[in-house]
Amino acid sequence: MGNVNLPTPVALAGAALCLLGGYLVGVVLGPDEPSETTAEVESFDAGSDKLCLSGDAVAEAPQAEDGILCGTWRHDAGARDPVEGDEFRFVTMTSARASDGEQATFIFGEVVR
Repeated sequence: MGNVNLPTPVALAGAALCLLGGYLVGVVLGPDEPSETTAEVESFDAGSDKLCLSGDAVAEAPQAEDGILCGTWRHDAGARDPVEGDEFRFVTMTSARASDGEQATFIFGEVVR
């Protein structure tokens, strides 16, 4: 069997189709990204970093009690402390504490400027 040479445009078109196919497969089958939601700050205790949020997005959260989600705020150094009434963009994570078996809720986010 002899060597087969493809014209350059055909080879480039084939490579582009392979890349496009790989991208589409990754988008369809890839992991979902965490979605950021926005809520209103109900209260914040700077001493313990306890943050409580309310709003439509919070009411649907499984960790919320009576429409309010409370947890420990995790943030970058220099982040502006939230005050009551601020709009707050966030994601949450819940983990089980090994010492007492209870669940801890962590809120990652910042005040919307």
